[in-house]
Amino acid sequence: MLGRSRRAERGSAVVDFVLVMLVLIPLVLGILQVALVLHVRNTLTSAAVEGARYAATLDRGPADGVAKTRAEIGHALAGSYATDVSSAATLVNGAPGVLVTVRAEVPPLGLWGPGLSLVVNGHAVEEEK
Repeated sequence: MLGRSRRAERGSAVVDFVLVMLVLIPLVLGILQVALVLHVRNTLTSAAVEGARYAATLDRGPADGVAKTRAEIGHALAGSYATDVSSAATLVNGAPGVLVTVRAEVPPLGLWGPGLSLVVNGHAVEEEK
């Protein structure tokens, strides 16, 4: 009787493994996707802030901030994230300043799912003479 129950359960570990993996793999891919999006967002925000600070210094303009932002993104991420960078004059708490905006698309990790569009801004108050 003991021999019959062992033969009846033969191969059940493989089935259990497959069932667990069907749940575990999408969960791990989802966690990795969230980590990728957060990393890209934080890096783009940092680059936009650096570009705005650079554009706000004396003898610099908004175009210099765009170039600095693209360079920062190119050093930290792929250059494809730096295709849509813009800069404009703005008011920061009532003082003249610079606004740098970066728009980027974060691709999905797996074979399915949409990419995520990110828009981040960096502000800086212009230096005075």
